Amino acid sequence: MFKARYYKADGKKGKARALPETIFDGVVNEGAMHQVVKAYLSNQRQGTASAKTRSDVRGGSRKPWRQKGTGRARQGTTRAVQWEGGGVAFPPIPHSWRKRVPKKVRSLARRSALNDRAEHDRVVLAELPLMEVPRTRDLLGFLGALGLDGKTLILTDGNNTNVYRSARNLKEVKVLPFGSESVYDVLWAHTVVIELDALAAGKAAQAETEEPNVVAASVSEPDDSDTSAAEEEE
Repeated sequence: MFKARYYKADGKKGKARALPETIFDGVVNEGAMHQVVKAYLSNQRQGTASAKTRSDVRGGSRKPWRQKGTGRARQGTTRAVQWEGGGVAFPPIPHSWRKRVPKKVRSLARRSALNDRAEHDRVVLAELPLMEVPRTRDLLGFLGALGLDGKTLILTDGNNTNVYRSARNLKEVKVLPFGSESVYDVLWAHTVVIELDALAAGKAAQAETEEPNVVAASVSEPDDSDTSAAEEEE
């Protein structure tokens, strides 16, 4: 079981808290993370790059000079790729770079990324300060009290507009709701700061999703006593 440092809203350090095993199970699958990150970066591409081939460029239908007798190399069109103003050889063609990754692989990759950060003591639990208005100076003061260096990913309990706006002009700080972060976001950050309430809410939501499965399994399994009683009556 992993443990993470815990900080209060005023920046004071508290007792280390245990991370839930439902998410931080210790499994780090580098292959799944690599696959998901490649798909994520590929899906960011617009796929709109385009250039014209020699057949798309206007003009050039007439042979520039006769085939023989000029002493120059033979040319059939002024729109060939070696001519200025000609087409492009093997040009980029607009197409989709979209890649799909199975849901279970994405879930495994996300847990693996969080486990990797927790294994190297880069996961921090904190109570975020209450901000009535966005203020970058207050957020920097809070992160400075935590003693964090490098890129920081803050995962909040739902959408926290004031915290998000406070970090919007900070290049090395990113704020996202807990559960919406991608594997790339987690691996991008040197330290992951998770709001304590967000972790508790995520754990409760996962317990609710597992409970119907348990109920369904209990309903589908036949009772051995009922089966034996029915056989005796026959």
